[in-house]
Amino acid sequence: MRLYFPLLVCLAAALSTAAISSPLDLWTKLILTQQWPNTFCSVEHHCHPNFSYWTLHGLWPDKGNNCNSSWHFNSSEIEDLLPDMKKSWPDLLNPSSVQFWKYEWSKHGTCAAEAASLNSQHKYFSKALELYHKVDLNSMLMKFNITPSDKYYTFSEIEEGMTNFYGVKPKIQCVHPSKNSEPQVLGQIEICFDADFTLLDCEKHFTISTFSRGSLDHPLGVTKPSGLSVCSYDIPVYYPPTP
Repeated sequence: MRLYFPLLVCLAAALSTAAISSPLDLWTKLILTQQWPNTFCSVEHHCHPNFSYWTLHGLWPDKGNNCNSSWHFNSSEIEDLLPDMKKSWPDLLNPSSVQFWKYEWSKHGTCAAEAASLNSQHKYFSKALELYHKVDLNSMLMKFNITPSDKYYTFSEIEEGMTNFYGVKPKIQCVHPSKNSEPQVLGQIEICFDADFTLLDCEKHFTISTFSRGSLDHPLGVTKPSGLSVCSYDIPVYYPPTP
């Protein structure tokens, strides 16, 4: 009996660790985040806003960051996805680099990969692209006549249009004005899914969002008074056209 006791202790510890590492304990929601390039590039320097459509920012589990530092990004594993990646998920700061995808995989993909459906780089990036095309945010906004222009929208008409179309409430973020007389600028939209990739309401409480880029991974709402955060219902929304 004495010989078996250490083995039983190790087995119990392993089972406990396995339970803690369960995907359900780590995350229960995926956040498909898209950004409006012109707004992003109005905040960041050395940017390339040569896109007239919403682009992917990332697919983020609601819990966990950098879950497996030993699982390095390898672009050869997603070689067949690269044409779509460059178009739908471009790096607005360094268009010819893979550093953005590397960062997103390290920070968010390794955590999403706790689920069997996302347990490889190819599964993770291909699922993000699949969901991006499925929700088709660009077409949805056009359907409700919400287009980049010099006119202002109310936040309610943007939110209500999206909620009616998708059947769930997204999280819509703006760059807030530095002066009371200025509009807020539409910048980022999060659409949420459960672990089975079914649409669900995003959280309603206020959060600061981030434009995540390695060393530029800082909460804009904290460091800049005009940073990106949940849009206000009381301020007109400007959806800037592409330069």
